[in-house]
Amino acid sequence: MDTMLRKWIKAVLTFGGGTALLCILTFVHINQGSVSISFASVVDAIFVPQDLLEHHTVRYLRMPRAMMGIIAGGALAVSGVILQTVTKNPLASASTLGIHSGTYFAVVLSTVLFPQALVGNGIIVAFSGGILTFLTVFLLSGGNKATPVRMVLAGMIVTLLFSSLTSVLQIFYENETAGLFLWGSGTLVQNDWSGVQFSLPIVVAGLIVILLMSPKLDTLTLGDDIAVALGQKVSLVKLVAILAAVLLTSVTVSIVGPIGFVGLIAPHIIKLIGYRNHLPLIIASFIWGANVLVFADILARIIDPSFSELPVGSITALIGAPWLIYLVLRMKKRKYGEENSSVLAGKISIGMPLKIVVPVLIAVILITLLISLASGNNGFEPIVAYQAFFGNGNEFMKNLILELRFPRSLVALLSGMLLAISGLIFQGVLRNPLADPSVIGITSGAGVGALLMMYVFGVSAVWIPIGAMIGSFVFFVIVMALAIRAQFQPTILALLGIGVSAFGSAIIQILVVQADLGVSSALTWLSGTTYARGWSELFNYLIWPAFILLPILFLKIRVMDTLALGDDTAKGLGLKVMSTRFQLAFLATVLASFSVAAVGAIGFVGLIAPHFSRLLVGPANQRLLPVTALIGGLLLVVADLFSRVLLAPNEIPTGIIVAIIGAPYFLWLMKKRA
Repeated sequence: MDTMLRKWIKAVLTFGGGTALLCILTFVHINQGSVSISFASVVDAIFVPQDLLEHHTVRYLRMPRAMMGIIAGGALAVSGVILQTVTKNPLASASTLGIHSGTYFAVVLSTVLFPQALVGNGIIVAFSGGILTFLTVFLLSGGNKATPVRMVLAGMIVTLLFSSLTSVLQIFYENETAGLFLWGSGTLVQNDWSGVQFSLPIVVAGLIVILLMSPKLDTLTLGDDIAVALGQKVSLVKLVAILAAVLLTSVTVSIVGPIGFVGLIAPHIIKLIGYRNHLPLIIASFIWGANVLVFADILARIIDPSFSELPVGSITALIGAPWLIYLVLRMKKRKYGEENSSVLAGKISIGMPLKIVVPVLIAVILITLLISLASGNNGFEPIVAYQAFFGNGNEFMKNLILELRFPRSLVALLSGMLLAISGLIFQGVLRNPLADPSVIGITSGAGVGALLMMYVFGVSAVWIPIGAMIGSFVFFVIVMALAIRAQFQPTILALLGIGVSAFGSAIIQILVVQADLGVSSALTWLSGTTYARGWSELFNYLIWPAFILLPILFLKIRVMDTLALGDDTAKGLGLKVMSTRFQLAFLATVLASFSVAAVGAIGFVGLIAPHFSRLLVGPANQRLLPVTALIGGLLLVVADLFSRVLLAPNEIPTGIIVAIIGAPYFLWLMKKRA
């Protein structure tokens, strides 16, 4: 009797309580707005409408928005349930697997190049982009053999790639993509019932298909072999389930934009309550997903009482990123072990001697610098560059090359070196070659600090890099505090960094919208750029950390070889593992923060350079350090050159160039290692 009573109480609280809470939140949501409408008028507008302006405002602006929040939140939550079941990954959702970024990129690309394809709110385009993105992440992370960590990291890389490509389109086609920036952050704004009328039938159809499949989904949780033995057509079930999940995601993206983390939060709330069978799990997740999204929209308008429309996607990320961190900390080492969840790379190397590799790299860097100095809006002009250096050129070109291009190239060189070394350290500390300052959350923290200095405190420009450094240190302390609790388990620490980074990115999105930055300037700043960088950045933020910190690091770099043997072996050799990890990670944070202060949040340099170095000289970190620094510097100098000349006289942010180069390489690497 006690057991039955507990089940009834649980059901009443889950379904009845969830529905009651949704009704309350919906009513609160409808009462919010830039125009104050009395409680009685809202009630009358809902139940006894009249031809009054207040009633029209409630019925045609506020009610559609609330209904869209219910539909979108429920659909995203159910999509998360399906993705977690099919991939056997408790961290799976449309946001963590990169599906949102794929659908968003597909819609932006079609808006620019194929606007005629955007029929039906662009759902066909969004659905195609979502399916292709899921297949890419699923296959590159190892398919059915993929571990949760590998899949989430693959989703992160794909997200970075599509975000960079989307930014390029938005920067160079600002007029065509006007209005997509806020939508791209997720917003429930509705001007009529058309969005609800379009999405509701599709969401209902998808839910019916999924509910009918719930017994088959229950069987899938037993394992593929058992499901086959019980007569299930596993491949067909997975295919239909994924199509339905991506359809639910796509229809919400086509109306309200990519809203992340709802599909992660709601299913886990229901699973924590104790539901495992898919029929109650799906229904309850829909109810609580709607609660999460409607509550997030209410919270967005409480945070910003001016009603300038904070993106609700940023608010769900503020809620969802800590939830992701909580889930990661609950992960058990026996379930997601270090060795089976890391992507081991760099095992194969050419084994070239340093006395050959280092001079060759230096020579290539010098040649690239000379090409960069001689290249501009008028193409490649080596004679003009020669005359500028040796005093025979005109004064304008001399100043252009010596005072603009030359210091800018040196800033790119040193920033790339610092980022590359920082990435090498983080990969050694985490024993995960997909780690770098952007993964660990350092660059997000720096972005938050810089934007706070610019648009909240309103200080002079000299304080902006200092804000970036303070932000990176704050986020470093947060990650390290979480890491200590996780006992520095490498893969867990990588996932914690993703959660912290997502939290920082959400704050950045909110600050960008609040600051009313132009889309191009916002995206350029957020992507990282060497534009207009010169002698002041070089001497203030790059020269002295390179000369002071790199020798210290060279003396400590050998301990990373000991860490690579595993914690137990390292402890047996007398190494204080926890203390060593913290010290090395702190050094990496300092290097990355100075680089971010100089050129912004440029990613992928710390990912690519260490990998390529391992292929050249092997895994020994003393050999890797100089080679990684040189390759990182070369990579950013090349990216800086391309950013100036590819679409001259327009410039592409350097960080986007690096991402477009780096992401395909890492996708290939993950496929190779899978």
